[in-house]
Amino acid sequence: MLLMIDNYDSFTYNIVQYFGILGQEVVVRRNDEVDLDGIAALKPERLVISPGPCTPNEAGVSVAA
Repeated sequence: MLLMIDNYDSFTYNIVQYFGILGQEVVVRRNDEVDLDGIAALKPERLVISPGPCTPNEAGVSVAA
């Protein structure tokens, strides 16, 4: 499973759709709706951090992940 961290960028779901076309199972979590323990519990094989956000202060878990 591929975990996509969504940084509230409009391009995120374009990327998710392409991964799906390539046969990947994709789970999407917003950067402020999951923490490191939540990421670990999902046990993703791959982690993708989406485009965005405006500044690192708005990146949520993306910086730590």
